[in-house]
Amino acid sequence: EEEKKEERRRSPDFCSLRYGVALIMHFSNFTLITQRVSLSIAIIAMVNGSQQLGPENASTEGPLTDPLGDPSTSIKELNSRASVYQWSPETQGVIFSSISYGLILTLVPSGYLAGIFSAKHMLGAGLLISSLLTLFTPLAADCGVILVIAVRTVQGMAQGMAWTGQFTIWAKWAPPLERSKLTSIAGSGAAFGSFIILCVGGLISQALGWPFIFYIFGSTGCVCCVLWFTVIYDDPMRHPCISAREKEHITSSLAQQVRYASPCACVPQTARNSGVLSSLPFVAASSCTILGGQMADFLLSRNLLSLITVRKLFSSLGLLLPSLCAVALPFVASSHITTIILLILIPGTSNLCDSGFIINTLDVAPRYASFLMGISRGFGLTAGIISSTTTGFLISQDSESGWRNVFFLSAAVNMVGLIFYLTFGQAEIQDWAKERTLTRF
Repeated sequence: EEEKKEERRRSPDFCSLRYGVALIMHFSNFTLITQRVSLSIAIIAMVNGSQQLGPENASTEGPLTDPLGDPSTSIKELNSRASVYQWSPETQGVIFSSISYGLILTLVPSGYLAGIFSAKHMLGAGLLISSLLTLFTPLAADCGVILVIAVRTVQGMAQGMAWTGQFTIWAKWAPPLERSKLTSIAGSGAAFGSFIILCVGGLISQALGWPFIFYIFGSTGCVCCVLWFTVIYDDPMRHPCISAREKEHITSSLAQQVRYASPCACVPQTARNSGVLSSLPFVAASSCTILGGQMADFLLSRNLLSLITVRKLFSSLGLLLPSLCAVALPFVASSHITTIILLILIPGTSNLCDSGFIINTLDVAPRYASFLMGISRGFGLTAGIISSTTTGFLISQDSESGWRNVFFLSAAVNMVGLIFYLTFGQAEIQDWAKERTLTRF
């Protein structure tokens, strides 16, 4: 009888609506990260130092003719008229960091509010605002650097709204035994988005002009918004297209989790707290990213450490600290507060690598930095797929020992990567990446 009941509760995996939700969330994460990285790709053409610039803010190359009135105007000529700006490295640094400041401002409030109000509308609004601001960025750049900084800050706030509330939706949609698969499908959109924009962003800028990077990925975000508001619902009980079989499977799985895990829990309070707690790792990650960048630049600007030493130092911190936290987790499981702190520190301290090996491609091969980053993101995406599968296999054998093995394995992988980088890492421009001057006779 129990087997029959379990069979009725079981619903098809990849044909189910919850996996459709995961794919839409994957698309939204893809969109958010491409919009966030767009400026990093476009900035190379936006501040092209080889051009002769006029006004302090911008100049437009080529004759001021109407390209639409001349059928013979080529795409290359359209591209050559894209505006170029006289932004100093300090100004560029402020522009880049402004989106991170915006993220920090909204991560905790949006996580809290998503646990109280509609996460669907909060995430959808954040995605829509970010997409519209991406489309507006080229015009903002023509209006002045102050407006660009303001746009990027507000965009960061909007993306903060869209990042954190996802866990509130999964709290009602993901059966406990499928959370790793569903969240990994959704979360991998960020890695895939980084891979795509780093691979094709430069090609778009070269073929069509840098404004089209913003136009293409901003428009993609608007399309994603339509899918989001159509398919996503806060609660599977309210979704008009969900089957009765899948609805029963989700509700029975979640009810079983509540019965075994927390018989006296106050559900509204848990919902509110989950939004805040799930946002804290993002706060730690953003804070460590900004702090690590500031510290690395400080050490380099004061000539306290060499470039390769700084890169290896922050790589060591970004790999060693989260590894220690992961190894310590199984031994502090009895303390909920300590466990939460360690879970927050793991993604936070790992972002110190942003000032280490992650940015190292700009040191060793600035000409091919985008291409190399695209390749590394591709390996990262593959590793994410392998890790989620491995995790599912390990915890399926025994939950407690399985998670302990997952933490130990992740720490071991970090250590192998760290030893490899400390041994072979360099910071000088490689010979194969240097521009060669052709001598004509």
